[in-house]
Amino acid sequence: MYKSIRLRKGKDESLKRFHPWIFSGAIQQMDEGIQEGDIVRVLTFEGDFIATGHYQQGSIAVRVLTFSDVEIDDEYWHSRLQSALQMRQAIGLAADSYRLVHGEGDNLPGLIIDVYGKTAVMQAHSIGMHFMRKQIAQALINVMESRISHIYYKSETTLPFMTADDMNGFLYGGSDENIAVENGLKFRVDWLKGQKTGFFVDQRENRSLLEQYAKGKRVLNMFCYTGGFSFYAMRGGAELVHSVDSSAKAIELTRENVELNFPHDPRHEPFCEDAFKFLERIESSYNLIILDPPAFAKHRGALHNALKGYTRLNQKAFEKIEKGGILFTFSCSQVVTKDHFRNTVFTAAALAKRKVRILHQLHQPADHPINIYHPEGEYLKGLVLYVE
Repeated sequence: MYKSIRLRKGKDESLKRFHPWIFSGAIQQMDEGIQEGDIVRVLTFEGDFIATGHYQQGSIAVRVLTFSDVEIDDEYWHSRLQSALQMRQAIGLAADSYRLVHGEGDNLPGLIIDVYGKTAVMQAHSIGMHFMRKQIAQALINVMESRISHIYYKSETTLPFMTADDMNGFLYGGSDENIAVENGLKFRVDWLKGQKTGFFVDQRENRSLLEQYAKGKRVLNMFCYTGGFSFYAMRGGAELVHSVDSSAKAIELTRENVELNFPHDPRHEPFCEDAFKFLERIESSYNLIILDPPAFAKHRGALHNALKGYTRLNQKAFEKIEKGGILFTFSCSQVVTKDHFRNTVFTAAALAKRKVRILHQLHQPADHPINIYHPEGEYLKGLVLYVE
């Protein structure tokens, strides 16, 4: 039997609405001996069962695994992973490169699984999921059957306070092959040192949209990382593509990915440089610009500075883009709402004194689902703008 946590009076209201987080301030008392990563039963102030989840020190004290009083066993993991796969199959996304498990969006808070061909990359964002990694991997093998041959575990950057030697490495299989396919284009996945699980599959549909606008354009891809938007733009018929990132490793990956798809193509040129400095020094020679920066705010305390950063970045792009140009601009900061982001872009346009029209409002794809009871899961915001 799992140990229990009792909530303060009235602090069960969010759980009655099936929100999957319990904050530390909501806890009245805990059984002795509860350790980080333990599975705990959550009781109301009156002593009634309400949820089961992983305990962890910090602001979010419990991440809810289920609102049923059941054991978290092999059958539980198999059922949850099977449900995640069935949803991707139902919408036609269980092929090539896609996200199989998206944390709270798949009722598995603290767990991410991306699939790249025959390799699944698993990432834990909670200690509880880290402790369960081998059990989850076995369930994943059973559910996926012949669809995967390798499972790589990659949590060194998401659980930096852990010191175990097994934060990165293969849990099943093992392969040096790191080339995956997305919509017919090849890319290298950096299992070991790359951001997230090695590639940003959440921009797949937005990259396809960009491809439709790229013909004959002079394209600037800021914060290019592995160059996804760049090689989509090239396939779309761009006249030239410049890729910019402050990371030399990212620029090298971009070079490799462009070469995989367009060997010796003179249209592409990468620049290892700070984005703001690059935008400051360039002339107005681009008519399609992509701004896809890393999260400027990873917690609410950083929100104010993040909004200032988004305003400054977009203002500079508005000032530099040619008349009649198209701007793809994004925020992946979870604490930055759609309204926050839209207001920063509006402010930037006004400061740059440009007439701007919205062509598309973008978001994360369907394999990154949002739990209707957890609106915080809507993290990716984007706008496609026509700039006069």
